[in-house]
Amino acid sequence: MTRILAVDDSPSMRQMVGVTLKSAGYEVLEACDGREALNIAKEQPPVDLVITDVNMPNMDGLTLVRELRLLPHYRGVPLLVLTTEASPQKKLEGKAAGATGWVVKPFSPDRLLATIARIVT
Repeated sequence: MTRILAVDDSPSMRQMVGVTLKSAGYEVLEACDGREALNIAKEQPPVDLVITDVNMPNMDGLTLVRELRLLPHYRGVPLLVLTTEASPQKKLEGKAAGATGWVVKPFSPDRLLATIARIVT
């Protein structure tokens, strides 16, 4: 079963993403910020995909992407950014950090699942 780590400081957003992913048959782990997500990444077997928000307390999503890319077992894991940030500059920062893709909130569950299907093999 494909395991996905969903990272967002908003409990309602984590729930919405979680329900969407679980209904499609994915196993979902959740983290409330980048620091918690990084701890999960270091302590558990690697997930198949990380979906992260950008603006979070303690550690933002772009820092999380950079930190995950430093871990040997996360170098090839797709990292998807799900955020309200839509500026070309932020998207370039995300790509430079190592993000695989960028989805702008509010998201359509079908579009999110289609994006995931394209990047998770």
